[in-house]
Amino acid sequence: MNKKIWLSSPHMSGKEMKYIQEAFDTNWIAPLGSNVNEFENTLQTYLGENNFVAALNSGTAAIHLALIMAGVTRGDEVFCQSFTFSASANPILYLGAKPVFIDSESDTWNMSPKILEAAIRDRLEKGKKPKAILVVDSYGMPAKWDELVAIAKKYSLFLIEDAASALGSTYKNKKCGTFGDIGILSFNGNKIITTSGGGVLVVKTKEIKDKAVFFATQSRDNAPHYQHSEIGYNYRMSNIVAGIGRGQIEVLDAHIALRRAMHDFYVDYFKEIESVKVFTEPNSDYFSNHWLSTILVNPEQTGGKTREDLRLAFDAANIESRPLWKPLHLQPIFANDPYYGGSLSESIFNNGLCLPSGSNLTNEDRGRIKLTLDKFFRE
Repeated sequence: MNKKIWLSSPHMSGKEMKYIQEAFDTNWIAPLGSNVNEFENTLQTYLGENNFVAALNSGTAAIHLALIMAGVTRGDEVFCQSFTFSASANPILYLGAKPVFIDSESDTWNMSPKILEAAIRDRLEKGKKPKAILVVDSYGMPAKWDELVAIAKKYSLFLIEDAASALGSTYKNKKCGTFGDIGILSFNGNKIITTSGGGVLVVKTKEIKDKAVFFATQSRDNAPHYQHSEIGYNYRMSNIVAGIGRGQIEVLDAHIALRRAMHDFYVDYFKEIESVKVFTEPNSDYFSNHWLSTILVNPEQTGGKTREDLRLAFDAANIESRPLWKPLHLQPIFANDPYYGGSLSESIFNNGLCLPSGSNLTNEDRGRIKLTLDKFFRE
């Protein structure tokens, strides 16, 4: 059988070992050291002025700390995009708070500003003032940030940007991860660059960064002994993991270009297949890193063939593809939580498929992908 073509596998640069070896040579194996500092500094420079970065051991940890720093506590409500991975919403439950799910809009598949504002008004009429809004840049596509930021300011709500998959994406030339009061990025193994596991918190001042690091290192008070006045967490990124990140960030722009080239490959392939729509930027305000290339399959135009049929065809060819996010308001764990919207995110889930998108895919891989698509759509 042919080798497996993965959806989005890690793509090492060859530069990582230099920084990992540096950590061993200096014996900085703990969650502090020059790799952590330099990884943070490089990301801060990349994201632009007035952004400070705290390196953590996962994107989920970053969301958890973002909610804590937003003041979210037990019983509070947090507006959360429904069309996303469960890691966006799970930290809301960690705090004993309640997610209120919001449907997407069709241009970006991200949180609908219109539905969000209607939901805010309805919660206020019910005497429930939400604490925060959590918006996701799904699959690397920036959300409608002008409208969402304006709504957050209008109702004095804390805004968190989950840009876990959107490093390098921009909206009106502003980097994703920097639109909220706090942003988060992920460096999980399948992301556009990886630290194997890791994430960062993106904040607006050094004071807020220092507070985040304080929480992430068990909230140790400034004392010669171990003293703790607040609940802390073991969330800091290790110096070894940060070394992987330093090697990876050197090839970030190259990885973005390669991911976008895979997206262009699919756009070109499907341009004459009316039954398939490739998800792409709605206009020139948006620049997506196209972390994952995704499509919608219309079974009414394919003679009844569905995205699941296509997924199985890929699977038979030893090629990984995956359905889009199942909306969180349809997940059993969140079944009793409020939801505002219609059926857009559900329809996207029912008809959408993520296609192989890695920056390390070869011409041979693309040939196998094309052959599988040809058999499915053209024979």
